[in-house]
Amino acid sequence: MDLKMNVKNTLIETLGIEFLELSEERVVATMPVDERTHQPFGVLHGGASVALAETVASVGTYNLVDQETESCAGLEINANHIRAKKDGIVKAIATPFHRGRTTMVWDIKIVDEQDKLICVSRCTMAVLKLRK
Repeated sequence: MDLKMNVKNTLIETLGIEFLELSEERVVATMPVDERTHQPFGVLHGGASVALAETVASVGTYNLVDQETESCAGLEINANHIRAKKDGIVKAIATPFHRGRTTMVWDIKIVDEQDKLICVSRCTMAVLKLRK
């Protein structure tokens, strides 16, 4: 999978998510903390963090499946919001806990520029067979 995937007119574009790294071992992406990702009190919206977490888990899973015959979709996600952030950039680092035939489970840590933990998430992805 190319890190320059078509994100035009998607949530990825809207939130300003940019991919830095994609391998079988991890996915790394950044997201700005600004008016696009704030909640009404001026800090990073928890939903934006969850969207970032599911995005890196989805891209990581898709990278590991047979893209000719399989796809993937989010099955479950949880998140613990550890620290508030008002501005700057957050970085998501996703690593797979489990790489199964029908599911994959990812650990996602979202950190700030000083590597302080902002959010920790676990996402279960379904591996789907494409219909012919």
